[in-house]
Amino acid sequence: MGSLWSPDTRIPRADAPTIPPTGWNPMETRWSALMPDARNVTPLYLQLARNLATAIHCGVWSAGEALPSERSLSDAIGVSRITARKAIELLVEQGLIRRARGAGSFITPRVEDPLSRLTGFTKKMEQRGFTPDSVWLAREVRPAHREEIVQLGLSPGASVTSLRRLRRADGIVMAVEHSALPVSIVPDPKAVGTSLYALLEQCGAPVVRALQHFRAVNATGEIAALMGVEPRAALLVITRVGFSADQRAIELTDTYCRDGYYDFVAELRQ
Repeated sequence: MGSLWSPDTRIPRADAPTIPPTGWNPMETRWSALMPDARNVTPLYLQLARNLATAIHCGVWSAGEALPSERSLSDAIGVSRITARKAIELLVEQGLIRRARGAGSFITPRVEDPLSRLTGFTKKMEQRGFTPDSVWLAREVRPAHREEIVQLGLSPGASVTSLRRLRRADGIVMAVEHSALPVSIVPDPKAVGTSLYALLEQCGAPVVRALQHFRAVNATGEIAALMGVEPRAALLVITRVGFSADQRAIELTDTYCRDGYYDFVAELRQ
C-alpha cells in the first residue's frame, strides 16, 4: 500500500465543470466542506480524506448512505479522480467506508458504546437508528466447556445452551458472537430470537450486571471468512459475564468485533 501514501500535489483542475452534475451542488455545506486547500502543503488526498472523515463522524452522512462515485466527487469539488480514489481507499482501510462490488461505496455503521451502560446488541442498534438482525450459525444444547463451567459456576458434566451467530446492522456484519447460558435459564435454544436479553427479561431472569474484558486478537481463517476480513486482521474480542439479580452468573459471551466499527467510550471522574 506504499503508493497510497505517495505525495499528491495536484491543484484543483482548471477544467473542472462550472456546473456540477445534477443533484451535486458544491456550494452546499456538505460538499464545500470537503474541498481541500491547494495552498496547504498537505497532499490533497489526505486533506480530502480528513475532511470526509470529519463529516462522517459529525453525522453529515448517515450510516449506509451511498457516497458519490469517484468521478462525481472529483468533478464536484475540483480534484483529480486519483485524488478522490486515494482518499476513499484510505477511509476504506480505516473502516469508515465500505465498498460493495457493483454497487459503489457506502458509509460504514459505527457504534459508540458507553462502557458504563449495560445494553444488548439489538437495543443498542435500534437506539442508534440501525436495523439489527442475526444470522444463526448454531443454536444447540451441548456439554459445557471447561471455561464455561468455571465462569458460570456449573457442575462438571453440566450442559449449556450454546448460541453462535453473526450480528448485523443494516445488513453489515458487525460482530461474530458466541454465548453460553445454563440450560436452567434457557432450556430451548430455538426460543432465542433477535434479542437474547429480551428473552431473558420475558423469562424473569434479566442480566442486571456484567463484567467485560477486552483483548486484541488476530482473526482466524474461520472468523475472517465469516466477517469478510483478511485472515489475521486485527479484531477486538469482548468477553462478558452477565449476572442476574441474585448475583448468579447466567451468561458467558465472546464477541469478535470489527475494530473499525466500534468506538468504546468511558467517562472517568476524579
